[in-house]
Formats: sequence, structure tokens, C-alpha cells
Amino acid sequence: MLTVHHLNNSRSQRVLWLLEELGEPFEIKPYARDAKTMLAPPELKAVHPLGKSPVITVDGGVLAETGAIVEYIVSRYGQGRMIPPPGTPERLKFLYWLHYAEGSAMPPLLMKLVFSNLPARAPAILRPFAKALMGAAQKGYVDPQLQAHFDYWEAELAPTGWFAGPEFTAADVMMSFPVEAAADRAGALNGRPKLAAFLNRIHDRPAYKAALKRGGPYAYA
Repeated sequence: MLTVHHLNNSRSQRVLWLLEELGEPFEIKPYARDAKTMLAPPELKAVHPLGKSPVITVDGGVLAETGAIVEYIVSRYGQGRMIPPPGTPERLKFLYWLHYAEGSAMPPLLMKLVFSNLPARAPAILRPFAKALMGAAQKGYVDPQLQAHFDYWEAELAPTGWFAGPEFTAADVMMSFPVEAAADRAGALNGRPKLAAFLNRIHDRPAYKAALKRGGPYAYA
């Protein structure tokens, strides 16, 4: 049976959700973040050398990286579900959004988180300087990048309400984490009704709620 090595408040919540959508049985091995650093515990390095989550183990193998895991699960267990048919324009969009979620959407959101937290971690004497420097970096680069991404999401959702065509797919599962994080950290829903509706739709899905029950508290870390 497939095992999800699940870190609380992490991207691995999407893997639990996808498996619930497909009705595929799985086991969860939970891990808790360090209360001070919020980093993954060292025990995860026994599963994968980088010690990151999500990681799955199946048939004696180990697979990391959310996009790769989602692609593997849909290919192996989906039976044509949650993925558009081959050779269609929707399949091309599906492939794009599946990998855009981590490759393009998450880096500026991570920078936003790091820049916001860095001044508090600096020595007291340097905090005013660090705050000014990080604030300038966010205002001059990170925030404009984020607004461009958010406007792009809103425009792409406009025709159908989903990212890869008229049907809900695993690409929407992948995009859920960036949208949730953007709403929490950067006000992405302000003036973007289609993006807000997307979050409402996914949060109302029974499989999403079932994954939350199994995975525990989730705060878009």
C-alpha cells in the first residue's frame, strides 16, 4: 500500500486530498514541524536524503516532489480520472499548471515569507536595517511579481472556474496550495472574485474535507 510521509501544515496535504478524490487506500506516517524553526524533523531524512515533505513510499520505492507524486498517482491510480484526454488542448494546459504550481507560483510566495520573517531573526541592533532592506525588496520586486501572478490566475480561471479546462483535475489540486498561501500571505483574493470562488469550491469538496480530517490542522505553511 502507498504510504504518504505527511508533514503537518505542508504541501503534502495535496497528496492526501488527491488520494481521497480517487478513493485510493493509503497510509499516513505523520511528522511534526519543529516548534521553533518550523522546519521538518530530521526523521524525514531516513526516508529521503533531503528530509522534505511530501514523500511517498510504494512498492519498495521512494518518490519526492509534489508534482512528480501527483503525476505518478494520477497515472497509476486515476484510470483516466482527474486528467484531460491525451492530445487535447486541455491536456496541454493540465501539464502546464501541474508544474507551474511549484516551478513559478511558489518561489515568489516563498520569498515573501522569508523576507517577512527575516527582520525578526536578525540581531536586535540590525533589525531596523534588515526591516528597511527587506521592505524595499518586497515593494520593488516581490510584491509586483506576486500581483502579476495573481492577475494571471484570475484571468485563466475566468472561462471555466478550473485551471485546465471545464473539469476539475489534478492540476487544480496542485494549484490549491499556491492560491491558499497567496490568499493567506499576500491578499490575493482582494478584487479577484473568480480566485475566491475557486478556493470556496475546493474547500467544499468532500474529499478535501476528508483529507483534512486525516492529515490534521493545516495552515498553508
